[in-house]
Amino acid sequence: MADMDLYYLISQQHFKLPMHHFTTGDLLQYLYQETSKEKSAAIREALESDWRLNEIYQTLKADIRRLDEAKCSPRSKTIAGIMRYAEKSMEKVANPA
Repeated sequence: MADMDLYYLISQQHFKLPMHHFTTGDLLQYLYQETSKEKSAAIREALESDWRLNEIYQTLKADIRRLDEAKCSPRSKTIAGIMRYAEKSMEKVANPA
């Protein structure tokens, strides 16, 4: 089989492989429901036919879930500093110079 014949067999023109140009940003907007109806439909279709894009989508989805579950709180020192600043500000308001 000639090289050109082999190339033709594995080319996108023969197999009609999907060509999507969605970025990670597009997928994030889709996950947060910030895309138009048309773009959402196109992304859904792409996710069904492009396993690589779906793999990226699933990873982002899992990462977002982990971020949502993360418990974060400021250090006690930070809270104390904010409270001191608030007290000084209140003193200035109560006792203008």
